[in-house]
Amino acid sequence: MKILTKAVTEKWKEYTLINDKQMSVSLLNYGGIITKIMVPDRDGNIENVVLGYKNYTDYNINSAFFGALVGPVAGRIQGASFQLNGKEYLLEKNHGLHHLHSGANGFHQVIWDVQPLQTDDTVGVKLTHNTAGSNEFPGNVSVAVTYTLTNRNELTIHYHATTDKTTPVALTNHSYFNLNGNAKHSVKNHVVAFNSDSFIELDHELIPTGKQLDVKQTTFNFRNGRYLADGMLTPSEQHEIASGGYDHYFLFDGIGNIQVTEKKSGRVMNITTSQPGMVLYTANTLEKDMKLANGFADKYMGVCFETQGTPASLHHKQFPSILLEPNETYQEQTVYSFHIK
Repeated sequence: MKILTKAVTEKWKEYTLINDKQMSVSLLNYGGIITKIMVPDRDGNIENVVLGYKNYTDYNINSAFFGALVGPVAGRIQGASFQLNGKEYLLEKNHGLHHLHSGANGFHQVIWDVQPLQTDDTVGVKLTHNTAGSNEFPGNVSVAVTYTLTNRNELTIHYHATTDKTTPVALTNHSYFNLNGNAKHSVKNHVVAFNSDSFIELDHELIPTGKQLDVKQTTFNFRNGRYLADGMLTPSEQHEIASGGYDHYFLFDGIGNIQVTEKKSGRVMNITTSQPGMVLYTANTLEKDMKLANGFADKYMGVCFETQGTPASLHHKQFPSILLEPNETYQEQTVYSFHIK
């Protein structure tokens, strides 16, 4: 096992974690962005199973948030504002009248401090950052995010945060997965399974209404597994609102376990998370002119599993809170494991 480091720009470095089982993960100190996850298919072909730009300078803007570490609050905040302890906090309006993925000062555009880590069975990097008043959220938040690769082909992302003032925290990674490898086909052929009885309804501006909808007898029922194509091809108001796919927050029943299968390549990805739910996003609005490492972007070329707390809780108290108190520690973990079937 080893870690390779290369300079990408004057300030950016790419770290590549390599295990003994033909798997590697590459990420930048800029934005904690995962640029590549290389895993074999059933025939031994090692290919990239996440989307990323061909030209690294395109990550400067990264409007699609490819591979990015998103925070302090991932997701959409209604009206770009929220109330906390009797005070209204006004945020950047970067998604119509709303606030998306922490705006221009979000973690996806931070140059993180990096410490390489290695044991007999793991390689990794620890990324650290302190907001120190650099964004519109209250308090100074100290964040540490550790990426660890094992010889069991497991990538673990561990999130740790503390604050000196009550503030919302909802961290996630925004990688777009495509188990076909090298983005040869869309993700319509991916079979996804996870336990969730309900998802949060969206209005026509993609803002959660606060209403939980039952998944029974709908294309939002993944309990027994279903093709992602079902949500792209089946007429439904919620799919139409999301531009013909999924862009919805699902609440897990108990521990979050997600299985993703692509039958032709034989690749299977299992995701286990401590988070209460996730946004399932099927790249419904991906712009075609984006030049990726493997061809050009297109609709449905990737699928995001944004395991996180939901910022809808800032306006709808029935959802698990994302507020972090000064006497608390935010600790969450998501593990991505790959194997062949």
